[in-house]
Amino acid sequence: MKAGYQPKKIVLHIDKLAKRYDSLRDMARDTDIQISSLSRLARNERQRIDLGHLKRIAKALDLNDMNEIISIENDNSYNDDNN
Repeated sequence: MKAGYQPKKIVLHIDKLAKRYDSLRDMARDTDIQISSLSRLARNERQRIDLGHLKRIAKALDLNDMNEIISIENDNSYNDDNN
């Protein structure tokens, strides 16, 4: 691995956005996304993300900036001690 390289991870901010609702169930109704899918997104347990879901979330919350939903951050959980 290149010296000085910092691994990255994609982070979803669904958990923070869900706080605008009384419950995740209410957000699911408003976005027309199954609550089980929203729950996995809120826990960042997805490897693949449906762009249609992101679009529905942005529309329901009247968001114009995808950075409010998703970001790329440093992955501090990476361990390079094996090299």
